[in-house]
Amino acid sequence: MVDEPNRLRIAAAAPIDGPCPDEVVVRVLRGGICGSDIHILHGSNPFARYPRVIGHEFAGVIEAIGSGVHGLIKGQRVVVDPVVACGHCYPCRIGRPNVCGHLEVFGVHRDGGFRTRLVVPAANCIAIPDGVSTEVATLAEPLSIAANVLSRTGIDTADTVLIYGAGTVGLTVLQVAKLHGARCIVADIDAARLERARNFGADVAIDSSRDDVPTRVATENDGLGPSVVIDGAGIPALLAEACRVASPAGRIGILGFSAAPCPVSQQEIVRKELALFGSRLNRKLLPQVMDWLASGRLAPAAMITQTFAARDARDAFDLVERHPERTVKVHLDFTG
Repeated sequence: MVDEPNRLRIAAAAPIDGPCPDEVVVRVLRGGICGSDIHILHGSNPFARYPRVIGHEFAGVIEAIGSGVHGLIKGQRVVVDPVVACGHCYPCRIGRPNVCGHLEVFGVHRDGGFRTRLVVPAANCIAIPDGVSTEVATLAEPLSIAANVLSRTGIDTADTVLIYGAGTVGLTVLQVAKLHGARCIVADIDAARLERARNFGADVAIDSSRDDVPTRVATENDGLGPSVVIDGAGIPALLAEACRVASPAGRIGILGFSAAPCPVSQQEIVRKELALFGSRLNRKLLPQVMDWLASGRLAPAAMITQTFAARDARDAFDLVERHPERTVKVHLDFTG
Protein backbone atom coordinates (compact mmCIF):
# COMPACT_ATOMS: atom_id res chain seq x y z
CA MET A 1 0.00 0.00 0.00
CA VAL A 2 1.11 3.57 -0.74
CA ASP A 3 -0.07 5.59 2.26
CA GLU A 4 1.16 8.84 0.77
CA PRO A 5 3.77 9.83 -1.80
CA ASN A 6 7.12 8.10 -1.15
CA ARG A 7 5.73 5.85 1.57
CA LEU A 8 5.31 2.20 0.56
CA ARG A 9 4.01 -0.06 3.32
CA ILE A 10 3.65 -3.83 3.48
CA ALA A 11 0.47 -4.36 5.51
CA ALA A 12 -1.49 -7.34 6.78
CA ALA A 13 -4.33 -8.31 4.47
CA ALA A 14 -7.54 -6.48 5.34
CA PRO A 15 -10.82 -8.43 5.46
CA ILE A 16 -13.06 -8.10 2.43
CA ASP A 17 -16.82 -8.20 2.04
CA GLY A 18 -18.46 -11.01 0.12
CA PRO A 19 -19.16 -10.39 -3.57
CA CYS A 20 -22.28 -8.58 -4.74
CA PRO A 21 -24.42 -10.44 -7.30
CA ASP A 22 -22.31 -9.27 -10.26
CA GLU A 23 -18.91 -9.64 -8.58
CA VAL A 24 -16.33 -12.32 -7.75
CA VAL A 25 -13.61 -12.67 -5.13
CA VAL A 26 -10.17 -13.18 -6.68
CA ARG A 27 -7.21 -14.59 -4.78
CA VAL A 28 -4.21 -12.91 -6.36
CA LEU A 29 -1.41 -15.14 -7.60
CA ARG A 30 0.81 -12.80 -9.59
CA GLY A 31 1.19 -9.05 -10.18
CA GLY A 32 3.37 -6.97 -12.49
CA ILE A 33 4.99 -3.67 -11.52
CA CYS A 34 4.27 -0.90 -14.03
CA GLY A 35 5.83 2.51 -14.46
CA SER A 36 2.55 4.04 -13.35
CA ASP A 37 2.91 2.22 -10.01
CA ILE A 38 6.25 3.99 -9.60
CA HIS A 39 4.59 7.31 -10.44
CA ILE A 40 1.88 6.71 -7.83
CA LEU A 41 4.54 5.83 -5.28
CA HIS A 42 6.24 9.18 -5.87
CA GLY A 43 3.10 11.28 -6.17
CA SER A 44 3.50 12.07 -9.86
CA ASN A 45 0.41 10.28 -11.16
CA PRO A 46 -2.26 12.99 -11.48
CA PHE A 47 -5.14 10.51 -11.19
CA ALA A 48 -4.25 8.69 -7.96
CA ARG A 49 -5.65 9.38 -4.51
CA TYR A 50 -4.09 8.19 -1.25
CA PRO A 51 -3.89 5.91 0.59
CA ARG A 52 -3.95 3.46 -2.28
CA VAL A 53 -3.34 -0.24 -2.78
CA ILE A 54 -1.55 -0.17 -6.12
CA GLY A 55 -1.38 -2.80 -8.84
CA HIS A 56 -3.36 -2.97 -12.08
CA GLU A 57 -1.55 -5.87 -13.77
CA PHE A 58 -2.62 -8.98 -11.89
CA ALA A 59 -3.94 -12.50 -12.25
CA GLY A 60 -5.44 -14.90 -9.76
CA VAL A 61 -7.99 -17.59 -9.06
CA ILE A 62 -11.70 -17.15 -8.34
CA GLU A 63 -12.59 -18.03 -4.74
CA ALA A 64 -16.22 -16.87 -4.53
CA ILE A 65 -18.91 -15.94 -7.04
CA GLY A 66 -21.84 -13.55 -6.77
CA SER A 67 -25.33 -14.93 -7.21
CA GLY A 68 -25.85 -13.28 -10.59
CA VAL A 69 -22.58 -14.33 -12.20
CA HIS A 70 -22.62 -16.72 -15.14
CA GLY A 71 -19.75 -18.15 -17.18
CA LEU A 72 -17.19 -18.19 -14.38
CA ILE A 73 -16.57 -20.90 -11.80
CA LYS A 74 -14.73 -21.21 -8.50
CA GLY A 75 -11.14 -22.31 -8.96
CA GLN A 76 -10.86 -20.72 -12.40
CA ARG A 77 -7.74 -18.71 -13.16
CA VAL A 78 -8.43 -15.22 -14.48
CA VAL A 79 -6.74 -11.99 -15.48
CA VAL A 80 -8.51 -8.84 -14.35
CA ASP A 81 -9.09 -5.97 -16.75
CA PRO A 82 -8.40 -2.93 -14.52
CA VAL A 83 -10.74 -0.61 -16.47
CA VAL A 84 -14.08 -0.06 -14.71
CA ALA A 85 -16.49 2.04 -16.77
CA CYS A 86 -20.04 3.26 -16.22
CA GLY A 87 -21.38 1.80 -19.47
CA HIS A 88 -23.72 4.74 -20.10
CA CYS A 89 -21.76 7.89 -20.96
CA TYR A 90 -20.84 8.97 -24.50
CA PRO A 91 -17.43 7.20 -24.67
CA CYS A 92 -18.99 4.00 -23.30
CA ARG A 93 -21.85 4.16 -25.80
CA ILE A 94 -19.44 4.37 -28.74
CA GLY A 95 -17.27 1.49 -27.53
CA ARG A 96 -14.48 3.41 -25.79
CA PRO A 97 -14.94 2.63 -22.09
CA ASN A 98 -11.24 3.20 -21.48
CA VAL A 99 -11.97 6.93 -21.52
CA CYS A 100 -15.28 6.70 -19.70
CA GLY A 101 -16.38 9.99 -18.18
CA HIS A 102 -16.60 8.22 -14.81
CA LEU A 103 -13.56 6.00 -15.29
CA GLU A 104 -12.08 4.07 -12.39
CA VAL A 105 -8.94 1.98 -12.70
CA PHE A 106 -7.87 -0.66 -10.22
CA GLY A 107 -4.69 0.49 -8.50
CA VAL A 108 -5.30 4.14 -9.37
CA HIS A 109 -8.82 5.37 -8.62
CA ARG A 110 -9.74 2.34 -6.50
CA ASP A 111 -7.59 -0.14 -4.59
CA GLY A 112 -5.75 -2.53 -6.86
CA GLY A 113 -4.39 -6.02 -7.02
CA PHE A 114 -1.21 -5.92 -4.95
CA ARG A 115 -2.93 -7.77 -2.10
CA THR A 116 -3.98 -11.28 -1.28
CA ARG A 117 -7.68 -11.03 -2.17
CA LEU A 118 -10.05 -8.48 -3.67
CA VAL A 119 -13.57 -8.18 -5.05
CA VAL A 120 -13.86 -7.32 -8.75
CA PRO A 121 -16.71 -7.06 -11.27
CA ALA A 122 -17.23 -10.41 -12.94
CA ALA A 123 -17.33 -8.62 -16.30
CA ASN A 124 -13.69 -7.63 -15.79
CA CYS A 125 -12.49 -11.24 -15.45
CA ILE A 126 -10.94 -12.94 -18.47
CA ALA A 127 -10.40 -16.68 -18.15
CA ILE A 128 -6.84 -17.96 -18.57
CA PRO A 129 -6.72 -20.96 -20.93
CA ASP A 130 -5.11 -24.14 -19.63
CA GLY A 131 -2.14 -23.80 -21.95
CA VAL A 132 -1.17 -20.32 -20.72
CA SER A 133 0.80 -19.98 -17.49
CA THR A 134 -0.34 -17.52 -14.83
CA GLU A 135 2.98 -15.71 -15.19
CA VAL A 136 2.55 -15.13 -18.91
CA ALA A 137 -1.16 -14.33 -18.51
CA THR A 138 -0.20 -11.48 -16.16
CA LEU A 139 1.47 -9.84 -19.17
CA ALA A 140 -1.89 -9.61 -20.94
CA GLU A 141 -2.71 -6.20 -19.51
CA PRO A 142 0.47 -4.42 -20.67
CA LEU A 143 0.11 -6.15 -24.05
CA SER A 144 -3.45 -4.83 -24.25
CA ILE A 145 -2.03 -1.30 -24.04
CA ALA A 146 -0.04 -2.02 -27.19
CA ALA A 147 -3.06 -3.62 -28.85
CA ASN A 148 -5.10 -0.53 -28.07
CA VAL A 149 -2.71 2.03 -29.57
CA LEU A 150 -2.21 -0.06 -32.71
CA SER A 151 -5.94 -0.52 -33.11
CA ARG A 152 -6.24 3.27 -32.88
CA THR A 153 -3.58 3.91 -35.55
CA GLY A 154 -4.36 0.85 -37.62
CA ILE A 155 -1.67 -1.74 -38.39
CA ASP A 156 -1.09 -4.26 -41.17
CA THR A 157 1.57 -5.90 -43.29
CA ALA A 158 2.01 -2.79 -45.44
CA ASP A 159 3.16 -0.67 -42.52
CA THR A 160 6.60 0.36 -41.37
CA VAL A 161 6.45 1.22 -37.68
CA LEU A 162 8.89 3.43 -35.78
CA ILE A 163 8.74 2.87 -32.03
CA TYR A 164 10.38 5.39 -29.74
CA GLY A 165 11.56 3.57 -26.62
CA ALA A 166 12.59 -0.06 -26.04
CA GLY A 167 11.32 -0.36 -22.49
CA THR A 168 8.26 -2.36 -21.52
CA VAL A 169 5.88 -0.22 -23.58
CA GLY A 170 8.07 -0.31 -26.66
CA LEU A 171 8.59 -4.06 -26.46
CA THR A 172 4.87 -4.76 -26.18
CA VAL A 173 4.12 -2.51 -29.15
CA LEU A 174 6.89 -4.23 -31.09
CA GLN A 175 5.45 -7.69 -30.43
CA VAL A 176 1.90 -6.76 -31.38
CA ALA A 177 3.07 -4.92 -34.51
CA LYS A 178 5.15 -7.93 -35.59
CA LEU A 179 2.16 -10.18 -34.98
CA HIS A 180 0.35 -8.12 -37.62
CA GLY A 181 3.25 -8.51 -40.05
CA ALA A 182 4.59 -4.95 -39.94
CA ARG A 183 8.22 -3.93 -40.40
CA CYS A 184 9.44 -2.51 -37.07
CA ILE A 185 12.14 0.01 -36.19
CA VAL A 186 12.96 0.65 -32.53
CA ALA A 187 14.93 3.66 -31.25
CA ASP A 188 16.40 3.93 -27.75
CA ILE A 189 19.54 5.20 -26.02
CA ASP A 190 20.20 1.97 -24.08
CA ALA A 191 22.17 -0.80 -25.79
CA ALA A 192 20.78 -3.57 -23.58
CA ARG A 193 17.22 -2.54 -24.33
CA LEU A 194 17.94 -2.41 -28.04
CA GLU A 195 19.37 -5.93 -27.88
CA ARG A 196 16.15 -7.11 -26.23
CA ALA A 197 14.20 -5.42 -29.01
CA ARG A 198 16.22 -7.35 -31.60
CA ASN A 199 15.45 -10.57 -29.74
CA PHE A 200 11.75 -9.74 -29.93
CA GLY A 201 11.96 -9.27 -33.69
CA ALA A 202 12.89 -5.64 -34.35
CA ASP A 203 13.96 -5.31 -37.98
CA VAL A 204 16.09 -2.24 -37.19
CA ALA A 205 17.41 -1.05 -33.81
CA ILE A 206 18.71 2.52 -33.64
CA ASP A 207 20.92 3.81 -30.84
CA SER A 208 19.56 7.36 -30.72
CA SER A 209 22.44 8.49 -28.50
CA ARG A 210 24.75 7.95 -31.47
CA ASP A 211 22.63 7.95 -34.60
CA ASP A 212 20.21 10.54 -35.92
CA VAL A 213 16.81 8.88 -36.01
CA PRO A 214 15.30 11.08 -38.77
CA THR A 215 18.28 10.34 -41.00
CA ARG A 216 18.14 6.60 -40.34
CA VAL A 217 14.43 6.27 -41.09
CA ALA A 218 14.30 8.65 -44.08
CA THR A 219 14.86 5.80 -46.56
CA GLU A 220 12.11 3.61 -45.13
CA ASN A 221 8.81 3.02 -46.93
CA ASP A 222 10.19 3.89 -50.37
CA GLY A 223 11.83 7.03 -49.02
CA LEU A 224 8.68 8.41 -47.42
CA GLY A 225 9.47 7.46 -43.82
CA PRO A 226 7.56 5.21 -41.42
CA SER A 227 3.82 4.98 -41.95
CA VAL A 228 3.19 4.53 -38.21
CA VAL A 229 5.09 6.20 -35.37
CA ILE A 230 4.50 5.22 -31.74
CA ASP A 231 5.75 7.42 -28.90
CA GLY A 232 6.20 5.16 -25.91
CA ALA A 233 8.71 7.41 -24.18
CA GLY A 234 6.59 10.42 -23.26
CA ILE A 235 9.26 13.00 -24.08
CA PRO A 236 7.54 16.14 -25.44
CA ALA A 237 10.11 16.83 -28.16
CA LEU A 238 9.52 13.42 -29.70
CA LEU A 239 6.08 14.32 -30.98
CA ALA A 240 7.51 17.15 -33.07
CA GLU A 241 10.12 14.75 -34.44
CA ALA A 242 7.47 12.12 -35.11
CA CYS A 243 5.59 14.61 -37.27
CA ARG A 244 8.77 15.35 -39.21
CA VAL A 245 9.73 11.74 -39.88
CA ALA A 246 6.29 10.22 -40.52
CA SER A 247 5.25 9.39 -44.05
CA PRO A 248 2.56 11.42 -45.79
CA ALA A 249 -0.77 9.92 -44.68
CA GLY A 250 1.09 8.60 -41.65
CA ARG A 251 -0.41 7.86 -38.25
CA ILE A 252 1.12 8.77 -34.90
CA GLY A 253 0.15 7.02 -31.66
CA ILE A 254 0.91 8.70 -28.34
CA LEU A 255 1.26 6.48 -25.27
CA GLY A 256 3.64 8.38 -23.03
CA PHE A 257 2.55 11.66 -21.53
CA SER A 258 4.00 14.72 -19.88
CA ALA A 259 2.48 17.90 -18.51
CA ALA A 260 5.16 19.91 -20.30
CA PRO A 261 4.14 21.82 -23.44
CA CYS A 262 4.91 20.16 -26.75
CA PRO A 263 5.77 22.15 -29.90
CA VAL A 264 4.07 20.63 -32.94
CA SER A 265 3.97 22.08 -36.45
CA GLN A 266 0.45 22.46 -37.80
CA GLN A 267 1.99 22.90 -41.22
CA GLU A 268 3.60 19.46 -41.05
CA ILE A 269 0.36 17.83 -39.92
CA VAL A 270 -1.68 19.47 -42.69
CA ARG A 271 0.97 19.09 -45.42
CA LYS A 272 1.18 15.33 -44.86
CA GLU A 273 -2.40 14.90 -43.64
CA LEU A 274 -1.11 13.16 -40.54
CA ALA A 275 -3.42 11.58 -37.97
CA LEU A 276 -2.54 11.82 -34.27
CA PHE A 277 -4.06 9.33 -31.85
CA GLY A 278 -3.95 9.43 -28.09
CA SER A 279 -4.25 6.04 -26.45
CA ARG A 280 -5.13 5.23 -22.85
CA LEU A 281 -5.44 1.82 -21.20
CA ASN A 282 -7.44 -0.65 -23.33
CA ARG A 283 -10.97 -1.01 -24.57
CA LYS A 284 -11.91 -4.59 -23.74
CA LEU A 285 -8.96 -6.04 -25.65
CA LEU A 286 -7.71 -8.52 -23.04
CA PRO A 287 -9.76 -11.41 -24.54
CA GLN A 288 -8.05 -10.78 -27.89
CA VAL A 289 -4.64 -10.72 -26.23
CA MET A 290 -5.43 -13.93 -24.35
CA ASP A 291 -6.31 -15.60 -27.66
CA TRP A 292 -2.94 -14.50 -29.06
CA LEU A 293 -1.17 -15.95 -26.02
CA ALA A 294 -3.09 -19.21 -26.18
CA SER A 295 -2.36 -19.66 -29.89
CA GLY A 296 1.33 -18.86 -29.46
CA ARG A 297 1.13 -15.87 -31.80
CA LEU A 298 2.52 -13.86 -28.88
CA ALA A 299 5.34 -15.36 -26.82
CA PRO A 300 6.29 -12.64 -24.30
CA ALA A 301 7.68 -14.76 -21.43
CA ALA A 302 11.19 -13.30 -21.80
CA MET A 303 9.81 -9.93 -20.71
CA ILE A 304 9.62 -11.25 -17.11
CA THR A 305 13.13 -10.46 -15.97
CA GLN A 306 12.73 -10.82 -12.18
CA THR A 307 10.17 -12.23 -9.72
CA PHE A 308 9.99 -11.31 -6.03
CA ALA A 309 7.86 -12.66 -3.24
CA ALA A 310 5.16 -10.10 -2.50
CA ARG A 311 6.56 -9.58 0.99
CA ASP A 312 9.75 -8.30 -0.69
CA ALA A 313 7.94 -5.64 -2.71
CA ARG A 314 10.24 -2.88 -1.43
CA ASP A 315 13.23 -4.68 -2.93
CA ALA A 316 11.37 -5.16 -6.19
CA PHE A 317 10.50 -1.46 -6.45
CA ASP A 318 14.07 -0.49 -5.57
CA LEU A 319 15.39 -2.67 -8.39
CA VAL A 320 12.99 -1.18 -10.94
CA GLU A 321 13.98 2.34 -9.96
CA ARG A 322 17.72 1.94 -9.43
CA HIS A 323 18.58 -0.51 -12.21
CA PRO A 324 16.15 -0.01 -15.10
CA GLU A 325 18.79 -1.40 -17.46
CA ARG A 326 18.38 -4.80 -15.78
CA THR A 327 14.60 -4.95 -15.83
CA VAL A 328 11.72 -5.17 -18.29
CA LYS A 329 8.85 -6.56 -16.26
CA VAL A 330 9.28 -7.31 -12.55
CA HIS A 331 6.63 -9.56 -11.02
CA LEU A 332 5.38 -10.05 -7.48
CA ASP A 333 4.44 -13.58 -6.42
CA PHE A 334 1.51 -13.66 -3.99
CA THR A 335 1.41 -17.44 -3.55
CA GLY A 336 3.89 -17.62 -0.66
